[in-house]
Order: sequence, then C-alpha cells, then structure tokens
Amino acid sequence: MIHTIIKSKPTRLFIILGGFFIANAMIAEFMGVKIFSLEDTLGVSRANINLFGSSFSFHLTAGVLLWPVVFVMTDIINEYYGVKGVRFLSFMTIGLVAYAFIMFSGAIQLSPSEYFTIGNGIENDKANNAFKGIFGQGMWIIIGSMVAFLVGQILDVVIFHRIKKMTGEKNIWLRATGSTLISQLVDSFVVLFIAFYLGRRIQTTQGEPWSLHQILVTGSGNYIYKFVVAIVLTPVIYLVHGWIEKYLGHDEAAAMKKAAMADQ
Repeated sequence: MIHTIIKSKPTRLFIILGGFFIANAMIAEFMGVKIFSLEDTLGVSRANINLFGSSFSFHLTAGVLLWPVVFVMTDIINEYYGVKGVRFLSFMTIGLVAYAFIMFSGAIQLSPSEYFTIGNGIENDKANNAFKGIFGQGMWIIIGSMVAFLVGQILDVVIFHRIKKMTGEKNIWLRATGSTLISQLVDSFVVLFIAFYLGRRIQTTQGEPWSLHQILVTGSGNYIYKFVVAIVLTPVIYLVHGWIEKYLGHDEAAAMKKAAMADQ
C-alpha cells in the first residue's frame, strides 16, 4: 500500500514541494537571529535612503534571504494543490517551528560540560553563551514571526486565486508575483510590530520597545529588499512550472489545477 502511494506522481510532488517549503521556512526562522548589512555584503556604499525623515541603510535579518522563496513555493503549491494544500503545510510548519524552539529551550537549560566547544575559537563558558544567543530567540520574536507567517500565507493564497479567477491560466507571473508582493508587505510589518513594539511593552525585560517610526523605517527597508527579490525570482516560477508540467504530464497537471481552483 505504501509503495503504491509513493509511486503516485502527485503524491511524490507534494512531498517534494512540502519538504522544501517546510525546510526553507524553518531555516529562515533560525537564521533570523543574525542581522547583516546588505551593502557591506555586496561591497557597495551604504544606501542611506531617506525614509520617513530618517536615513536608512539595509540592515536585514538573514531570514529574509529565504522568506521570498517560501512565498514563491506557496504559489506553486497553491497552483496544483489549492488552499487546503497550502493550509495544511502552513499549520504543519508552525507546529514544527514551535516544537523546534521548545526543544532548543530544553537544550539551553542543560549544564554544559567542560568538553563543550563549537569551534571557531569559541570554547568553554563562551560556547554556551553563543549557543544561547543563537537558539534562544525571545518568545515575542517567535510569536511575531509565526503570526506574520500565517497572516502572510492566508493573504497570499486569497490574492493568488482572486487574480487567477480574473486572468485565467495565463499570466502566471502576475498571480504569483502579485500575491507575493502584497503578502510580503504585510508580513514585513506584522513581525516587527509584534516582536519589538507590542511584545516589549508587555514584557519590559526584553528591552525598550521600538517606536512606530522605527518599525516603519525598518519594515520598509525589509520590504524593498523582498520586493526586488520577488521580481528577480519570477523566471524561476516559470522554470518550476515547466518542470512540474513535464513531470506530471499535461493532462494530469491540468486536472490538478482545475481541482485546486474548484476547492475554494
């Protein structure tokens, strides 16, 4: 029975797409503790863009490298498996991320051995502090990122199908890129508002809460980056669609897309 299920091309495709979707979301979540300078990484001068009366350069979380990929994967899964397929994977991702952070919290409480090192010259007590710093993200950052992810996913799915109903099978770029751009706009601000404004007002031990001005400036910078990446990834959407159509066969792919549209 199991072998028969795995032999099904639509089932195997869902496993492949779902695995890549969940892996990228979880990796992006854990990478998010690192803040990097986009301009310094590219070896160019700081942008110093004037946003809302402040000079802004691109200081981004490492997680933004993968979040656009997650939302593109959402559109591809949405195309062939519909709302229920995306919803299933989204809730599964949130559950697995929460589970991972619970496990990390347990690992942080373990007393480090004198043999514990993590390389790169970080040894003994410093190694344990580095471990806490990497895996011990604040509760409100976790809550903010998961709420933003869920809201973004819901928006992406709804907008994707609205555009598809209006344009039909053509203009893949419009429904995929358009839904991503709108959902990422909301995602960029929701996570900052919950993690650094609302959360820090409730849990004052996490530091001073950000001002709404800081959220607007930082969120706008993050969105500018995501906007550019979403546009750049547009050709990738066509490449993946082409591979899927070839893998499934035209008739199977058409039937799956029709069923995905009907299951709203």
